[in-house]
Amino acid sequence: MKKMIQPEALKVGANRISANDARSVKLDFAPMEGITGYVFRQVHAVIYGGVDRYYSPFIAPGSSHKLTSRERNDILPEHNQGLCLIPQILTHSAEDFLWVCEELAEYGYRTVNLNLGCPSGTVVTKKKGAGFLAEPEDLSLFLEEVCNGLEKIHASDGKPVRLSIKTRIGMKEASEFPRLLAIYNHYPLEELIVHPRVREDYYKGKIRMESFAYALEQSRCPVSYNGNLFSAADASALMKEIVGQDEPSDKGEMQKKTKLAALMFGRGAVASPWIFGEVRNLPSSNHLQSFQQFHDRLLTGYAEIMSGDRNTLFKMKELWYYFQCHFPGCEKELKRIKKAQKLSDYRAAVQAICGRWFSQPGTIGVIPSGPVTILSFRQYSVANIKFYTDFTFPAGYFYIYLI
Repeated sequence: MKKMIQPEALKVGANRISANDARSVKLDFAPMEGITGYVFRQVHAVIYGGVDRYYSPFIAPGSSHKLTSRERNDILPEHNQGLCLIPQILTHSAEDFLWVCEELAEYGYRTVNLNLGCPSGTVVTKKKGAGFLAEPEDLSLFLEEVCNGLEKIHASDGKPVRLSIKTRIGMKEASEFPRLLAIYNHYPLEELIVHPRVREDYYKGKIRMESFAYALEQSRCPVSYNGNLFSAADASALMKEIVGQDEPSDKGEMQKKTKLAALMFGRGAVASPWIFGEVRNLPSSNHLQSFQQFHDRLLTGYAEIMSGDRNTLFKMKELWYYFQCHFPGCEKELKRIKKAQKLSDYRAAVQAICGRWFSQPGTIGVIPSGPVTILSFRQYSVANIKFYTDFTFPAGYFYIYLI
């Protein structure tokens, strides 16, 4: 008998963001292949938290109907204790999809997510992910079989497993979306997560907010937003744009024009893992200290499950593609991280880069010596600034510590 997942997920982030009279939404962490596995999720939850739901990197079932060791390890209840995890599945076979759902139900999962957004060429050519959107008739038949099959698959609470979808708005044109949404509306979906780009946009094309607005207006199930959320300011601006203004009803009461279920953060949350706390306006410690703790726990976690320095370093270097945006002017140190072949060299390079820069009050960092124009900083009295000169620092810099 397989071990059941914990029935009560950890209650994190109770104070949710709001706009226009405390409109509440969930904050979700998007699935990112090769990055947001169980080690990452557990460390993130301990150091930062603030996430309502984590989505697993996709499971891609084959005709053999066997989970790989990586896929199974990623969804094991003992590797996700205290987390609300929703497994994602990538396939165009209803039979394979339902087989995975049976496996997941035995572990206690109540909701699964279908990936209809991955733009990767190797995925799309197999008519999976965003590639499935090019075949709306086949997609409809797939959903018909899946939804009928899910009625017979029950989770630990005795209720059928529910289906949510993460989708783009089309393969080539936003004009494809109304037909796709009509298909989705035909089935009892638990949630529709919309990334308002077409597949051809990948991650660089413009966000089609008119398509997302259409989804909010026309969808029969709750709608969530995903795409280009890199800061708390982005989330706030999005909320203001899509929530709209309150309207008086016939009774003179104020009513909401739209409903939003959740905001899903992906690349922005990997680059700035503290983003959920910032969006929720939760108290925070200085980012450098928490980042170092986050980084070090990740490094330890990967080293424990991987063989040799090389594999561990590969995982960590992949993360620095996202982290590096917070370390401008540290090209030399970033290059040392990229070239490191041993964990000892890598640790030394990371220590050097963390000792060279600060981006938030309360952290140690560097400012180029000489005339400096500060465009946007909080005001601090001289008494709150201590200059440290009893160490040897890189030439041309002095260090300060903001209390």
